[in-house]
Amino acid sequence: MVSHNKLPVLDLITDQMRAVLDKSAELAPDAYATDVGLDELRQAYVVERRFWNEGGPVMAATIDDRVPTPHGEVGIRCHLPVAGTDLPAVVYVHGGGFVVGNLDTHDRIMRMLAAESGAAVVGIDYALSPEAKFPVGIEQCAALARHLLDHGADYHVDGTRLAFAGDSGGATMSLATTLLLRDQADAGAPAVPVSALALYYGLYGLRDSMSRRLLGGPWDGLTEDDLAYYLDCHLANPADARSPYLDCLGADLSRGIPPTYLVAAELDPLRDDTATLAALLTQLRVPCSHEVFPGVLHAFLHNSRMLDAAAVALAHGGAFLAGALDKE
Repeated sequence: MVSHNKLPVLDLITDQMRAVLDKSAELAPDAYATDVGLDELRQAYVVERRFWNEGGPVMAATIDDRVPTPHGEVGIRCHLPVAGTDLPAVVYVHGGGFVVGNLDTHDRIMRMLAAESGAAVVGIDYALSPEAKFPVGIEQCAALARHLLDHGADYHVDGTRLAFAGDSGGATMSLATTLLLRDQADAGAPAVPVSALALYYGLYGLRDSMSRRLLGGPWDGLTEDDLAYYLDCHLANPADARSPYLDCLGADLSRGIPPTYLVAAELDPLRDDTATLAALLTQLRVPCSHEVFPGVLHAFLHNSRMLDAAAVALAHGGAFLAGALDKE
């Protein structure tokens, strides 16, 4: 694939982002390499993320559990930032290109979002690809939302005050699950109210864009070949790439989309996916806030130990979610 005609990204990142890259290379030099075996890719990702999850807010309580879905049980982790009952709930869907990641690799992000929002943050350990193909993951996320609606008291949450949040592929899945829940209600299933979305640097269906042409490289694991690898792992049928639950830009966004906070990284090849989604939501008069963080790369949310932008993005997302959930 074409590797030239790219911006000099490593000359454009902030000093803090450069320090993060240096630290990541020290922790796991091949953390983003997709040309190794699947087990090696997943292990390198876990090793690299371990450092970034140390420290951070201490929760009043954390509940680990397993919940039923149409595709078997999944693990969940509910972080409660304060003691009490009937907290609003944010379902957090972790990123990792649908292929890597788990509750531990995103634990600090979830705890920070809980602390900033005042809501319980419930992470889901959905089934990864290629073992589980699209749309298994979003159907598991929808099942969790229904479980919280019916059994929220088991986790000290009010399942009628629900939001979704996610990063990268998890942002895609958060939006897709919201669409799926809407469509299931249209087909006669009990409605599950979703009050807000906080979506960090997701991919929403663009096949090509200026940011995809100019950005992405071995420094972020988002070359053209990398992006193709993750999609190939995720899909059982190439035609599924046009599903409205993956190509969300092609979905009906005119109804059932709650107020949405969108974040993009300036030097992310997926930046224009977020910009396009923001433009569509604005055109459709869906309340939407769109923030682009300068000089940072895809997946920067992990790096709050060394990167101020990550803490700010989580603080802004938490404040947005708190405001939306308090209106319920």
